[in-house]
Amino acid sequence: MKYAFYCKKLRPDAKIPTKGSDGANAYDLYAVTDAMIKPGETVKVGTGIAIKPPPYHAGFIFARSGLAAKQGLRPANCVGICDNDYTGEYLVPVYNDSGETRYIIKGDRIAQLAFIKTLDGEFVEVDELGKTERGADGFGSTGK
Repeated sequence: MKYAFYCKKLRPDAKIPTKGSDGANAYDLYAVTDAMIKPGETVKVGTGIAIKPPPYHAGFIFARSGLAAKQGLRPANCVGICDNDYTGEYLVPVYNDSGETRYIIKGDRIAQLAFIKTLDGEFVEVDELGKTERGADGFGSTGK
């Protein structure tokens, strides 16, 4: 099933997100301006677009593996969540993990955007959650 992701250009030179291949699960987001990012610094890089996801979906912004591995650049918040009712510009706070100043050039692919269906509900407080094989063991307990 194909969904419509309504996208508004906030600047005429903004680029609509694209997929790298037919099998890609995320869309590339493009920088609408140049940016210089010093080591250990975060710079908010604009995309020049606003998006309205389908109902009960949110936009999740992830790192591009090549940008992270080759240049040490990643979203500062690791994964950004754009709520369904957010109608502003999609910004990517890019953090420089490398020891060198890095440059983003207008038109560069800076992150990946995936739409994930979210659930709406309410929390119900209970006295017990029930027993499972794993129980409360965490932090690597399943890889014994």
